[in-house]
Amino acid sequence: MNRNTEQRPIRIGAAHPQGPAAVVTRRAADRARTKFAWVYRTDIEQMLPAEGENTIAPGSLVTVLDARGIPLGTALYSSSSQITLRMVSASAGVTREAYLATLRERVAGAVALRASVSPLSDADNAHRLLFSEADGTPGIIADRYNDLVILQLLTQGTAQDDVRAVLAEGFRLHGISTIVERPDPKIRELEELGPSPTEPLFSDSTEAKLATQFTINGLTFHYDATSGQKTGAFLDQRLNYAAAARYAHGRALDICTYQGGFALHMAQVCERVTGVDASRLALAVADRNLEANPSLKAKVNWIEADAFDLLREYEKGGQLYDTIVLDPPAFAKSKRAMEGAVRGYKEMNLRAMKMLKPGGTLVTCSCSHHISLAEFTEVVASAAADSHKRVQLLETRGAAPDHPAVLTLPESSYLKCLIARVG
Repeated sequence: MNRNTEQRPIRIGAAHPQGPAAVVTRRAADRARTKFAWVYRTDIEQMLPAEGENTIAPGSLVTVLDARGIPLGTALYSSSSQITLRMVSASAGVTREAYLATLRERVAGAVALRASVSPLSDADNAHRLLFSEADGTPGIIADRYNDLVILQLLTQGTAQDDVRAVLAEGFRLHGISTIVERPDPKIRELEELGPSPTEPLFSDSTEAKLATQFTINGLTFHYDATSGQKTGAFLDQRLNYAAAARYAHGRALDICTYQGGFALHMAQVCERVTGVDASRLALAVADRNLEANPSLKAKVNWIEADAFDLLREYEKGGQLYDTIVLDPPAFAKSKRAMEGAVRGYKEMNLRAMKMLKPGGTLVTCSCSHHISLAEFTEVVASAAADSHKRVQLLETRGAAPDHPAVLTLPESSYLKCLIARVG
C-alpha cells in the first residue's frame, strides 16, 4: 500500500484560498461519500497549495474536493505513500488544533470500547487499544501488553510530536508503567520519516520497563518491546487461539507458529504438539512461553524450517496428524502478488488436508487484506476438491473485537480463520 519504485506524478494546481486542498477523481469522490477512508495516489487529479505557498508539506491536513470543487472532508496527506490521503473528518478545512482535539476524543472512545468488548482480567490482560482507521485515527496503532503500551505511528501526519503528546496523555491508564513508540523500519523508509524518539513517551520510573509478561486466555506469554514483529504479538488471533483449542485433539502441527500462540493453546488438550517457524528468534520466544506454562498437557517441540519445504517433506513421508493449524504471514502484500498468494494458500491447504487423519481438524488462516473472505474460502474449497476428501466447514472467524473492522473499508477485514473437519 505504500510507495512503489515508480510514482505517478501529481499535478500542482493554483493556490486554494481556504488552505491546501486535493482534487480527486469521480471514483475517489464516490468512495469518500460512502466513508471509504483512503484516496490512492492514482485517484488524485491535482494538489492545490494554500495561498502564498508553492507546495504542500508532507503530513499536512488538506481539504478533499471533487472535480466540481465540492468539499468531501479533510485528510492527512502523504507525499510518498500510494495511500496519499487518509480521511480524518467529513468537515472541510480542519486545522491541526481541531484534528488533535478530535484525536483526543477518539482515543478516549477507543479505550472505552476496549473496556466493553475486551475487558482486562487476570486471564486476559492484553488487547489492541487503537486500530488506525477502525477507530477514526488513520496511521496510529496502539497495543497494550499488561503494563506496557506500544505505539506505531505509520504516516507523515501522525509521526509528529503533537500526536505523541496526545497519545501519551490518552494512554496513561491505570496499571501502565511505560508508553513507548516502536517504529516499523520499512514503513518509516517508505513514508520518508526520520528516526523516531528513543525515549519512552511515558514511564513511571527513571528506568523504563520495556519487557513484561502478559496473559491470553489464561496462558502466559513474554513480551519484549525491543524484538519481534510489528508491535510484538498477534493479539488479533486471541479468540481464534481459544477456538482452535476447542477442536484440537491428538497429534497437532502448528505451521508458522511464530511465538507459539496456537501451539500452546492446543497443548492444553492435545497429546503432542509441534510448532514450526522459519525464525529461530521467534522459536526462542516460543520456548520461553512454553516454560512459562508448566501445566500444559502436551509434549511440545519446535522445528525451525520453511513451511512449504516441511509440508512437502512430511506429506511425501506419510506423516499424519489429528490437527493442523496454518497461520502464514500475508502472502499477498499487493494486488499484483495475489496470483502467487492464491497458489501458496492452495498448496499449503492441500498438503495439510492430505496429512490429516479421518475426522481431523484443520484451522487455516489468512491475514492478506487483498484476499477477501470469499476468495480465501474458494481457495480452501479448491484444495478440498483436489484432496478428494469431504471437508466440513465448522466455523468462519475473523479478528477479535478489539480489532474492529470498518464496513466501508473492506481492507480492515483482513484476518480470516476457517475451522474445518476433514473426513
